[in-house]
Amino acid sequence: MDIESSRDYCLSLPLVTEDMPFGEGLLVFRLFGKIFAALNLDGEPYLTLKCDPDYAIELREQYVDIDPAYHWCKRFWNQHRLRGSLSDDLIRSLIRHAYAQVVAKLTKKIRTAHPEISLPNS
Repeated sequence: MDIESSRDYCLSLPLVTEDMPFGEGLLVFRLFGKIFAALNLDGEPYLTLKCDPDYAIELREQYVDIDPAYHWCKRFWNQHRLRGSLSDDLIRSLIRHAYAQVVAKLTKKIRTAHPEISLPNS
C-alpha cells in the first residue's frame, strides 16, 4: 500500500481528520483529537499505528516490516514499512484496529451521539 492509498483509507473512516502538528514531514490522523495513525512523508514511507500492547508485540514477531515506532511510545505504537512485504489487506486491517483503539477510549456520551463511529471490524 502506498502513501496515497493509506491516507485515503484513513480518511474513509468516520469523522477522521488530518493535520501536521509535528511539521510537514508527518501527517497525522485523528478521531476527536486523538491520534490513531501517522504517515511519514519524508524519506522512507512508513505508517505508524496505535495498537493493543499484546497485539503490537505479536505483530513485531510475525512481520519483519513491523517495528516499534520511532519517537512514539513503543508499548502502544508500531511502525509499518509501506514498501515492504505487508499486504494491503493487512494494512487496512491494522488501520481499522488503530481506529478502534481510539473509539474504545471515547466517552459513552460521544459514542452515543455519533453512532457512525462504532467499532469497525479489525
